[in-house]
Amino acid sequence: MGERDRFSYPYTAGSEFPSEEELLKASGRIGTTIFHPIGTCRMGRENDESAVVDTKFRMRGLERLRVIDASIMPTITSGNTNSPTVMVAERGSGMLM
Repeated sequence: MGERDRFSYPYTAGSEFPSEEELLKASGRIGTTIFHPIGTCRMGRENDESAVVDTKFRMRGLERLRVIDASIMPTITSGNTNSPTVMVAERGSGMLM
């Protein structure tokens, strides 16, 4: 039995969810990854409106919150993401000191 066979998918692309609660339930049931998630908090310069993190790892619009992990990477690396993530952490931690 494959991974997909273990779950039922009552909704398809473009489906309307009857409530936000149903949407959250469905997301919890089917939202998963076996990959290295990166790039969920785009880093960019001040004039980049799509970036949520500035070049000093600060979350825009919030005070005292920095994002120092793989989520700021714009694209996935061709190899394992561990080394680039360690580099981001080293650089970011240096800015905190």
